[in-house]
Amino acid sequence: MTAQKDAASVLVVSSGQKARQLFAEILPQGRFQPPLSAPSAGEARRLLVDRSFDIIAVNTPLPDEFGVQFALEAAQNRSCGVLLFVKAEMQDAVSLKVEDAGILTLPKPVNRQMVFQSVKLLLAAQQKIRALEEQTYTLQMKMEEIRLVNRAKLLLMEHLKMGEAEAHRYIEKRAMDACVKRSEIAASIIKTYEN
Repeated sequence: MTAQKDAASVLVVSSGQKARQLFAEILPQGRFQPPLSAPSAGEARRLLVDRSFDIIAVNTPLPDEFGVQFALEAAQNRSCGVLLFVKAEMQDAVSLKVEDAGILTLPKPVNRQMVFQSVKLLLAAQQKIRALEEQTYTLQMKMEEIRLVNRAKLLLMEHLKMGEAEAHRYIEKRAMDACVKRSEIAASIIKTYEN
């Protein structure tokens, strides 16, 4: 995360400027983009229509709503880490409402080091989630390829009276000769024999 394009993006949703200034001061440049801010949940929702953020920090209360509902929406509908700041006496009650959504709750007034550590923790969790999502996608693609190849092998066995091993070798060889994936050869076989 050294290049600016790879730097983590942060949205600070707060009616006051102190929270934005805090994030601007504690987040190292190069690793984080300069934080954007929204003064209300409504304005933050408008920003989220056009872009995504790695971290969303919500400083409650907001002028148009308390902020818990917005935080829950952001955590459930986006792949971002959400940090929610609430008054210390409300932290336990609010935390119970939001922790199942993966929202981290911090008591106000905040300790700068705790905020920085929380942001780093959320960012690390988001990176792990993205890596798992990529693995899941890769596995799904492999399963789809296997499904297509098996369907094509059955068609070759049925129409050309090949054995399973022979059908498998046929698909493999055609894929290697054409420098394409087995799924492309399988799809063309399926198209040929299922029409």
